[in-house]
Amino acid sequence: MKITVWGNELPAWTSAAALAESGNHVQIVTGLDHSGNKNEIAFKVSNEPGLQQCLDQAIADNRLVSVTADEGQTASSHIICLNPDEYSTAKEIVQSLAKYQQNNLLIINQSNFGVGSTDKLQLLLDEQNNQVMAYLPDMLAEGSALKDFKHPETLIVGCSNDWAMLNIKALMRPFSQSLKQWMIMSPKEAEFTKFANTGMLALRLGYINELANLADQLDVDIEVIREGMISDPRIGPHYLHPGCGFGGLHFQQYIEGLSELMEEARNSKLLDTVLVENEKQKEQPFRKLWRHYQCDLKDRTVTIWGLSFKPGTASIDNAPSLKTIETLLAQGCKIMVHDPEASKNIAQYFGDNEQLEIVDCCYQALQNSDGLLLLTEWPEYWSPEYDEMLNRMRSPLIVDGRNIFDKEMLQSLGFTYYGVGR
Repeated sequence: MKITVWGNELPAWTSAAALAESGNHVQIVTGLDHSGNKNEIAFKVSNEPGLQQCLDQAIADNRLVSVTADEGQTASSHIICLNPDEYSTAKEIVQSLAKYQQNNLLIINQSNFGVGSTDKLQLLLDEQNNQVMAYLPDMLAEGSALKDFKHPETLIVGCSNDWAMLNIKALMRPFSQSLKQWMIMSPKEAEFTKFANTGMLALRLGYINELANLADQLDVDIEVIREGMISDPRIGPHYLHPGCGFGGLHFQQYIEGLSELMEEARNSKLLDTVLVENEKQKEQPFRKLWRHYQCDLKDRTVTIWGLSFKPGTASIDNAPSLKTIETLLAQGCKIMVHDPEASKNIAQYFGDNEQLEIVDCCYQALQNSDGLLLLTEWPEYWSPEYDEMLNRMRSPLIVDGRNIFDKEMLQSLGFTYYGVGR
């Protein structure tokens, strides 16, 4: 099939890569000329495991090409993956496509424009001539986007047209071999479902963090409480791990979108409160360190393990590390940081700062350190060499922002330990 993908963000490149790999001829419209294509791809996908290689192979096999907007109109199937603030651009694309191809035109919206936006775009098309707009929610998680696209467990599709649904199933057939279920609903219901799913995850994260903060005050261990909670089959374990706040660009955008919708339609501040409290939660590791040193951190050396917003990605979008580093810099600290993937992004974000040193070895980052802040639960941090840590640190203090360490064992070795709700 000949498919045009419109957009220049992670969902666009992921869709293009996976569809090209499965034998389609994919055109991508990003506003780039051909000479800048590879550099732009490298910039957009460098944070995503496996995606760069998949794109490079598709380009080498001539199954993926960057084209102009006029050239992109030549396909009969289109996927629009734009940012939430680019609805006007999507409207222009749909109007142009409707004029160019007046019959059998399928446009799949994967953008976060809000509930009802796909129906509004459909009004620009003639459904009687099979000009159809459908909605396929972006269910990709940063750090596993390509895997999520290629091996979905459920496919939610917002589509009320039989011809379009037949074509969507054909398009997604290579990725539906192990599919548990298709969920077909109206575009508006599919848009609302995506918002509802993201909102529920945010609420669970916000709730467990609130419980953890309360556990600190009550002097109980939130890990014991959490185990009791997840033993109830009505609750389960998903997204119930206390920590120093969630991040990520697309996750945050969907929560903000639902929060705005709830406030406008229902005057509800439920999710707005979650977002506000999450920003406060990102400050917890710094605050525990600050209180430990009686509110004086000037000239202290502080180590940070974990800079990305979650393991498995180099992305630092809305990561707790950003706020932590900014605050420590303002306190006059020397900061030694380590991350398996995100160091280059942090270096680019903060530029040349003599207070901040990025190192390649996590133990080197502990040299003469007055405290370690663990902000991202990368696998290599779970079982470190504790003797090596003790030998290098000036003060054996650990602030565990993800509760990955065994509190009792660390204390028995001579560490001072602070967790989240522990």
